[in-house]
Amino acid sequence: MGVIGLLTAGGDCPGLNAVIRGVVGRAGRRGSEVLGILNGWEGLMKDHTTPLDRDKVRGILGRGGTILGTSRMDPYVHGDGFASLHETISRNGIDKVIVVGGDGTLRSAMQLAGEGLKIIGVPKTIDNDICGTDITFGFQTAVQIATDAVDRLATTAEAHNRVIIVEVMGRTKGWIATHTGLAGGADYILIPEYEYDIGHVVDVLRQRHRSGHKYSIVVVAEGIDPPPGYETAEAKKDAFGFDRLGGVAYSVAAAIEDRTNFETRVSVLGHIQRGGTPVASDRVLASRMGVAATDFALDDLTNVMVAVRGTEMVPVPLSEAASGIRGVPEDLYATARTFFG
Repeated sequence: MGVIGLLTAGGDCPGLNAVIRGVVGRAGRRGSEVLGILNGWEGLMKDHTTPLDRDKVRGILGRGGTILGTSRMDPYVHGDGFASLHETISRNGIDKVIVVGGDGTLRSAMQLAGEGLKIIGVPKTIDNDICGTDITFGFQTAVQIATDAVDRLATTAEAHNRVIIVEVMGRTKGWIATHTGLAGGADYILIPEYEYDIGHVVDVLRQRHRSGHKYSIVVVAEGIDPPPGYETAEAKKDAFGFDRLGGVAYSVAAAIEDRTNFETRVSVLGHIQRGGTPVASDRVLASRMGVAATDFALDDLTNVMVAVRGTEMVPVPLSEAASGIRGVPEDLYATARTFFG
């Protein structure tokens, strides 16, 4: 029985260590070795690895981040695909690789599978936008953190008769914003999936203030377009060439304040949503995904992703996971619109 390689790639996410613990625990029960690959694909490209056993993963269940480290390095963007990984795989006797990552990581995994690497994907993102699965671990933690923030911001908004714009993560889809807005009682929610009219937002806030409620909370996803005439600065690039988003809430705030004269403030939650202790439901979900991925690997069920369908862990083709980005459905956003104002 060959060695299972395990890596975490892309942005960090609450629950990664629970997946690692799940893989190592299950592999040990079934008599297999696990080799941790450090800093995502970079570790496979540069042969940076560490053996993992039960002792190495004790006490990590509730820790944020990932003990293996991560990066946004990609074997196709920053290397030559499978050829960039082959030497490390061969030298360490790696038979199969479990990859924990988001949509970009899973697309690369699918390409590597096409080149012959036996691979199992575990979907990871606080954005909850991966196709083929009902939910991803880390999402519930991010929503809880953001909802707690909205609860606190609402009290200071009420005390000072202010509008507060709360910006949450969501590069292309608005799952966090929608769930946070619903859970936190936001007066408007703006997400990338659906166009918005800043004039309607203003009308809703004015009506709310006329009715005696002198404060409002607006939740926006970082990936929405700014209001017309309030363009944001061009996004900077990170070290791997990806846009660094954040700050569109300031444009929304300026547009609202200019039209209403309501004092408007901004709170950008940023990376606080990705850090810290995962909530209990994410610990359980991530543990189950790690165990399922290991079972798939040891049962020679490869080139698949672990997906949640209802309450079950099922394998779906990596091609399904890489087929697009899953957005907030109209019926869920319609439910949110019920409470605008």
